[in-house]
Amino acid sequence: MNFRSLTRIFSRTRSAPLRYEECLSIGKKKILIVDDNSDVRELLALFLKSSGYDTVEAATGLEALNQARATRPDLILMDLVMPIVSGDEAMVWLKADPLTRNMPVIVTTGFFYGPHVDRAIAFGATGIINKPFHFESLHAMLQRHLSVNHEPTDGLPITRSRSSRPIL
Repeated sequence: MNFRSLTRIFSRTRSAPLRYEECLSIGKKKILIVDDNSDVRELLALFLKSSGYDTVEAATGLEALNQARATRPDLILMDLVMPIVSGDEAMVWLKADPLTRNMPVIVTTGFFYGPHVDRAIAFGATGIINKPFHFESLHAMLQRHLSVNHEPTDGLPITRSRSSRPIL
């Protein structure tokens, strides 16, 4: 195979050269941050970017569904109480969709127990982080669920994280 045929093959598989930003994100894990509070989204995005993750954001459960299908994140951080479509309702739709059903969803919530948390567990949350939380707790949970050898956790217990020094 010569250079010209390789060039033709490459041009058919990729319509444009990679932009600088795309080169920087190759190999990075992408996390979808879903929260109706823009300050919380911004804080989480800053932390995650400084930890080497790519981030995508959504303000409602409905936006989360669209973003999850469009960007195919490696993990979703989902608040439970949001307008229009709540986090637990969005999880039902995510788990029903073949494109998104295997994406781990870690719930971030101010509820320690109750119907919201029970529904999140029943609908397939892979972890729950109670607000306010530590960045160390969040980082540990992300590493656990985004490891290279991560297998789907169907049937395994979800993980919980509580912290003594809150940041959110």
